[in-house]
Amino acid sequence: MNEQNIKHLRRTQNGRIIAGVCSGVGDYVGIDANLIRIGLAIATLFGGVGIGVYAIAWLLIPEEGKDTSIVQDLISKQQAKSTWQSSTDPWKDEQKPQQ
Repeated sequence: MNEQNIKHLRRTQNGRIIAGVCSGVGDYVGIDANLIRIGLAIATLFGGVGIGVYAIAWLLIPEEGKDTSIVQDLISKQQAKSTWQSSTDPWKDEQKPQQ
């Protein structure tokens, strides 16, 4: 099996209503996105779980054309920021003064 045949779960641009989660999941599993939307609506009516599932999927599923999700981008930015701060810390090699 080569890389061209591997399916990737992505939020799609085509068929998007809000963030493309339902259309992306529908494409990935091979069913109509409207069935997923109905399922999430029913889950929302019974306890609000549908909204949480949609929000988590929106944060964790990468957008079409990208390799990383929103959460992965935020983690990478935070790691880069902390790496930059530690490399520019003037007290890095010396003991920090006590306050």
